[in-house]
Amino acid sequence: MAKCLVVPYSYSHRTNSSTSKKAPLQLQHHRLNSLTAGTLSVNVSSKCYTNSYYPLTLQRRRGILNALDSDVPHPLHQGSVKLKTSESFEQWDSWTAKFSGASNIPFLLLQMPQIILNAQNLMAGNKAALLAVPWLGMFTGLLGNLSLLSYFAKKREKEAIVVQTLGVVSLYIVFAQLSLAEAMPLPYFVITSIVVATGLILNFLNYFNFLNAGVWHFWEDFITVGGLSFLPQIMWSTFVPYIPNSVLPGASAFVLAVAAVIMARMGKLSSKGIKFVGSISGWTATLLFMWMPVSQMWTNFLNPDNIKGLSAVSMLLAMIGNGLMIPRALFIRDFMWFTGSSWASFFYGYGNIVALYWFNSISKEFFLAATAGLFLWIGMTLWRDAVVYGYSSPFTSLKELVSGSQLKV
Repeated sequence: MAKCLVVPYSYSHRTNSSTSKKAPLQLQHHRLNSLTAGTLSVNVSSKCYTNSYYPLTLQRRRGILNALDSDVPHPLHQGSVKLKTSESFEQWDSWTAKFSGASNIPFLLLQMPQIILNAQNLMAGNKAALLAVPWLGMFTGLLGNLSLLSYFAKKREKEAIVVQTLGVVSLYIVFAQLSLAEAMPLPYFVITSIVVATGLILNFLNYFNFLNAGVWHFWEDFITVGGLSFLPQIMWSTFVPYIPNSVLPGASAFVLAVAAVIMARMGKLSSKGIKFVGSISGWTATLLFMWMPVSQMWTNFLNPDNIKGLSAVSMLLAMIGNGLMIPRALFIRDFMWFTGSSWASFFYGYGNIVALYWFNSISKEFFLAATAGLFLWIGMTLWRDAVVYGYSSPFTSLKELVSGSQLKV
């Protein structure tokens, strides 16, 4: 998504050839033995909610995450996978992790041109050229990346962690360039530096279980309040001057976010309310990235001539990068991740390719190749996911993903 919402161990954990041929029940016990405990405790507020691993010999069903539980680490139960498909299940597990990791390549290529251009202008003494880069809008993207970095760090999704870390670092490099060009006020750059350094360090420590739970909760509260404050303000600002320019949406959201966080930490909310507050940071980050194509399409609608300023290659890279993460999100039944990646791939990447074609800015061959590639990829993803889970219809996977229900097999 731009760069876009279940396991207590690394989901990209690999097994050797002998392990992958174990029966599903044996394989599950093999993985559980690698954990430090037989239960998963998730600290929320002052309470501790425990999700016990249920015996696979008694319940042959796979737990599907509800949307409110998307940020909660959750074991991938293989009890529902048929014996004859257990090896293909492991293989698809491995491939989806590789696809997610490969998304770093298009995202890196997407960021590098701006960084190189800024460096060339700085070396040429053309600082005025960097004034065209909107640092405030980029700060919203930075906050989104930090929120999703925390989200994936809790889930131990290493490939997705690398993607979000790359997003944070690349954006920070641009901020440093803008600061050197005096296109970004120095006090704001200092604050940004502190936020970035703090976020990276805390996520690193938390990933390796070196961080105090109280400190981590404080960081989660910070990104929850920040994300929820920025989202309505950015949405409102998109339609200015057709609506009055106002900070009321952001200020109101800030007050509500602070109140919700305080009530959750004091135990004044129900368990469902606490889960909702806990899921806010991931969902606001996802919605921030989802709003980017809406804002771009609105700009295209108001100023059709500006469509020529869009890079078809950049839009293609955005489509590919987000598309590569869709199989992983579907495979682990992460509705938040799937929603953000699919939206960005279809509406941001492919949507702008459609606009470019509509205004005759790209060739028919380019458009048809992008269209065929995207829809074949999605079709392959749905088909393969259904095969490894033993379903007769590829839409069963989508039904599980959206409903958050548990399906017996």
